[in-house]
Amino acid sequence: MNYQTDVCIIGAGPGGALLAYLLAKQNISTILIERSAELGKEFRGEHLNEDGEMILKKHHIFEEIESLGLLRMSRVEYWKDGHVFKTIESELGHAGIHVPQQHLLQSINSQASIHPSYKLMLGTKVTELMQDDNGHYIGIKAIQKGRKEITIQSKLIIGADGRHSAVRKLAHIKNEIRHHGYDLLWAKFPAPEKWEPTIRFTIVNNQQMALFTQTGGFIQIGWNIKEGSYTSLRKQSIQPFLDQLILAFPQLKESIEQNLHSWKDFILLSVYSSHCNTWVKDGLAIIGDAAHTMTPTGAYGMNAAIMDAEVLSQILPELISQGSLEAGQLKEFENARRKIVEDLQAQQLVIEDSFMEKFTNSLKIEKENLPLFQIQ
Repeated sequence: MNYQTDVCIIGAGPGGALLAYLLAKQNISTILIERSAELGKEFRGEHLNEDGEMILKKHHIFEEIESLGLLRMSRVEYWKDGHVFKTIESELGHAGIHVPQQHLLQSINSQASIHPSYKLMLGTKVTELMQDDNGHYIGIKAIQKGRKEITIQSKLIIGADGRHSAVRKLAHIKNEIRHHGYDLLWAKFPAPEKWEPTIRFTIVNNQQMALFTQTGGFIQIGWNIKEGSYTSLRKQSIQPFLDQLILAFPQLKESIEQNLHSWKDFILLSVYSSHCNTWVKDGLAIIGDAAHTMTPTGAYGMNAAIMDAEVLSQILPELISQGSLEAGQLKEFENARRKIVEDLQAQQLVIEDSFMEKFTNSLKIEKENLPLFQIQ
């Protein structure tokens, strides 16, 4: 089956879904394809910062998400041996917002679906990028629901398909990986009663650990482990780690004992950041993690993808109307975003490299009974 559209977006995560909506409401025909059979099936970052919040409010999406459910973090706390020793209150009134992926994507899709220029195809996997005789990308070939072959001819292909982007690979865009020396284990379990919606940091086994309160009465753990150590770690008993976790947060003892029993209760994220030599080619662009994978530090990844979508949605209408979708014209998007993203990636490195020192120094200041406002 053949389709024709102005823009074909591969990947219905936050960046791809938002871009599809912003283009469709400008009467630009847009097909959004997603490999999974449902929106939000795969695990992704779910924390919204000030930039992401501003964009969603600007396009009147935030209100619907809030009606479905989100959670504002009241503050950031630093803990040691079961006690908080440093608290940071945000001037924004919250220290971040937990937005369930399904709520975000459902809200974007419901508003996009109002526009006849929008089409969502789930269970659709890109298999080939099509080019004309001059090497200009003109569409894709895909498999729908595991068996049906389809062709989508488009003026522009957008790869919004994440850190393992098929579009980036098929377009032969060079992707340089930077390892950060650690991987991350995620776990999610019910919060105890009266658990306040906070972000809590501590040190467990000489590694950073973060607790994020989530919508629906849950806690998400992000535990740093040495890069590449998970294979050997999972051969050991999990109990010593759980004991350390309980020592760090005694309030969680009952919930941990009831819900965390083995390494199978954790999800491993291989942590790295990436840098592409270009984000654009003739008739093609990549956004979000496909163009610039980030680490979980600071929860920048989802928000950076949302900002990519916002900027690109402002540039594309004129380029499409002019028929100017060569790399040179699309470079306007990359030039507008690349330095901002690279600065964020550099900031992540600084935060990661300095965390242990700042944690130790803050704890030392607390022990010396210096006023809290002197802690930086």
